[in-house]
Amino acid sequence: MRIKLIAYTPDCEAIVARAASLCYSKEDKSPPKEKRKYFIDKLLKMGHISPFEHISFTFSISGISRACSHQLVRHRIASYSQQSQRYVFFDRPEYIIPETIKDKDAFSKKVEEIVRFYHSLVNDGVPKEDARYILPQAFATKFIMTMNARELLHFFRLRCCNRAQWEIGQLAENMLSLVKDVAPNIFNNAGPPCITGPCLEGEFSCKKPRGKSQ
Repeated sequence: MRIKLIAYTPDCEAIVARAASLCYSKEDKSPPKEKRKYFIDKLLKMGHISPFEHISFTFSISGISRACSHQLVRHRIASYSQQSQRYVFFDRPEYIIPETIKDKDAFSKKVEEIVRFYHSLVNDGVPKEDARYILPQAFATKFIMTMNARELLHFFRLRCCNRAQWEIGQLAENMLSLVKDVAPNIFNNAGPPCITGPCLEGEFSCKKPRGKSQ
């Protein structure tokens, strides 16, 4: 799994603070730097999070499975550009093996058998867009993804939870670490509900609050 933050809105915290200030002031001007955290904290506490839609973050993501990407694109308030299995021929594809698979050699042999069959289909003239139907969800994919900060907060709330599927959970944790570096006041307390309050999973709760230190 490889994740890079390749672009983000410059002065992102200043923009959010300015939008927040405008909502409660007659003037449209950015508050001084020392006041930005105050406005951002106020927005988060009040649940007034529309000002976070003015800033966005773009990630380069590779080395995650198609199974994981299918979960990721369910977050619809985002932009995705994904490597196409219709146009790209996979000579020696990367694939993901979950830790719960004990016999990894058997798993690898089966995937490689599928890859050989995929190659034979293409060599026999089957279009790549049809030959890809045999490819497993374990196949790795890569894409560029952009989300605004409001959707990222929602994404981290769901996918950093201990109950999230392990692969998208790792992806979310890595993304959160990257955005914290450039917008700490916005994302310092980002994550599942148990970071700042009670768990909302009810009977499905893992009973293991994460807390800030995690």
